[in-house]
Amino acid sequence: MDNLSKEIIVKVAGAADKKFSKIITDEMEASAKARGTGIAKRSPEYIEKKIDEGKAVIALTTDGEWVGFCYIETWSHGEYVANSGLIVSPNFRKSGVAKQIKQTIFKLSRQKYPEAKIFGLTTGLAVMKINSDLGYEPVTYSELTQDEEFWAGCKSCVNYEILMGKDRKNCMCTAMLYDPKDHYEPEETKAFFEENKTGLERLQRLKQWKFLKAFRKKDKSGSGSGTIKSFFNLFH
Repeated sequence: MDNLSKEIIVKVAGAADKKFSKIITDEMEASAKARGTGIAKRSPEYIEKKIDEGKAVIALTTDGEWVGFCYIETWSHGEYVANSGLIVSPNFRKSGVAKQIKQTIFKLSRQKYPEAKIFGLTTGLAVMKINSDLGYEPVTYSELTQDEEFWAGCKSCVNYEILMGKDRKNCMCTAMLYDPKDHYEPEETKAFFEENKTGLERLQRLKQWKFLKAFRKKDKSGSGSGTIKSFFNLFH
């Protein structure tokens, strides 16, 4: 049977799933290297801890093959939550499972931390679309947690020097946020993404060109990101 035709189960990870921890961390590292960007490196023990805490979602085939994974991080004493480490096995990419995992981890985050702001950083348009479908909106970095431990996790990224050169106000990633107390409805954010995805893709490419050019010139003049509520205003 073709891998993409196999039935996949997405669920909250349990103790029996800890056997996949090494596979998960190896694939996280390989994927980050392939993209040329980075996420905080995690050990198998760290993944197992998240599973024990009930803060992880795993995708498996009905015959027990590992498909994908994601986990919850909390920052600023639970005020902010990040759905981190989203990874899908190369054999199951473009199957739609990433969206299922994100939907499940988002639901779990809302159950465990109903008052928390849920955020993420991404360079991928596909993840931006998934987030938009859930009600996330693009925001400036100033709207994210300022917890030093979170930003320390960026040290393993190849773009860390760019981030610090911009005083942590901007970088290659796009910041996205879901605020339970002040947010657009998923229908609105989904429609916004569909209407502006070409512009967002161009913006991402422009950001990459501009930041890398500025970095090469050792430009430390600031990000110029402003203090707007969100990127929605840029397209109105």
